[in-house]
Amino acid sequence: KCVTERWGPSGGRLVMSLLYPTLLLCVSGFFSNLRPSEPFFTAFLMGPDKNLTEVQVVNEIYPVWTYCYLALLFPVFLATDYLCYKPVLLLQASSLVVTYVMLLRTSSVRAMQLSEFFFGLATASEVAYFSYIYSVVAPAHYQRVTGYCRSVTLFGSAVGSLLGQLLLSLAKVQLYYLVVITLTSSALAFVAPWFLPMPKRSLFFHKSPRLMQDGPESSAGLMHGETDSKVSIGENGVEDSVSFSQSADSVGRLGLVQVLQLLFSDFLCCYRCQPLLAWSLWWALATCGYFQVLNYTQVLWEKVRPSQDYDIYNGYVETLSTLLGALAALLVGHLPVCWSVWGELSLSLLSLLMTLCIFGMDLLDNIWTCYSLYVLFRAMYMLLITVATFQIAASLNMQRYALVFGVNTFVALLLQSLLTLVVVDSVGLGLDIYTQFLIYGGYFAFISLVFLGAGLHKLYTRRRSEQEGGSGDETLSNGAPNGNISSS
Repeated sequence: KCVTERWGPSGGRLVMSLLYPTLLLCVSGFFSNLRPSEPFFTAFLMGPDKNLTEVQVVNEIYPVWTYCYLALLFPVFLATDYLCYKPVLLLQASSLVVTYVMLLRTSSVRAMQLSEFFFGLATASEVAYFSYIYSVVAPAHYQRVTGYCRSVTLFGSAVGSLLGQLLLSLAKVQLYYLVVITLTSSALAFVAPWFLPMPKRSLFFHKSPRLMQDGPESSAGLMHGETDSKVSIGENGVEDSVSFSQSADSVGRLGLVQVLQLLFSDFLCCYRCQPLLAWSLWWALATCGYFQVLNYTQVLWEKVRPSQDYDIYNGYVETLSTLLGALAALLVGHLPVCWSVWGELSLSLLSLLMTLCIFGMDLLDNIWTCYSLYVLFRAMYMLLITVATFQIAASLNMQRYALVFGVNTFVALLLQSLLTLVVVDSVGLGLDIYTQFLIYGGYFAFISLVFLGAGLHKLYTRRRSEQEGGSGDETLSNGAPNGNISSS
């Protein structure tokens, strides 16, 4: 019967309902990440096209993106769910277009700061891109379509970086025209979302009739894992195909206060789980430092090897680091590591290696060393963030992913904003780029020490429990996600 429903007379309709939005999302994701100018953005701002100083770029312009991303993340998250994704997808695409139009047409510090605001809006709106697909396809296809959408964004980024480097090195194209190509790509990405179907439901404000039939309490119960996840989403995806076909009038609606109450109760429930809390802590701390290194590494490269005096190869480096990071993410599932036991110590060790990469980039003052250590730094982060993602996901059902990942990102941005305000912004210390990277290296050293202590404490507790004749199952439950967070 299931095979008939999938491949029978209605099979073609089901395939098209999956293929059509996925294809449009992939087209939009590819072109929005195809940015040949991205690896040379600092060189463009500090070069003859804009003629801005290092202090203006580093201490006055770049911090705006961090602050805007933080300020807009939560409102955009709520707006994405309330407006059912598609309008925010259009907002993201249009924000990218406005960003690159301003980069081409204006040159003052204020105008560049405004362009950073629109880029921050586009970045905050990415939540719509990665959550839209869950509202229009059955849960049985979540893993596949997520893989497609994430892979195509990495592929677009790699192609853009490589294209920019080839045009710069071989065709001697000016940086201005790389921005023109990026604007054209963003304009193409703006077209695809218009043809996406408008979802009839969302996770919080517009819930399916099944979840609403017993009121908000029933919805909250499903989100707290009190019902088996397969039942809550429909057996074999059949129920979801019904709920997706419901008219907009039959979809239950929650008010803002009810949604905030659900989010807060879910927040408290999720972060009571100690393994999830540990991985989320590393996620927030490391992502903060990772963003800072990515945001300002081009400034460091510009100091080590000025683009006006030498050929630069930033595009090749970004392409290689993106592809190597994607490869590390793919291979992480084959590593013979028991993350539930050795997770904290592994995080400590690899965070220490990331520390050494940052110190090496800062102190060795050689562009090839900087390039190599940057590639290694990104690969290690991609590996660990992939581990953190599936370790956290093992404790959650699908409805909680957006909340936990959003909270982790928000905390990372909050820490990054504080770090930017104190270290980078001209309102704070306004330090030079070499001193900044010394601080970023020390920051990752602190992360390494925190998780070294946590790992040693876990091993000590485990050993003492074994010596006292404690149950091995009890010890394991303290370190491994059990798939049901409410039991923690």
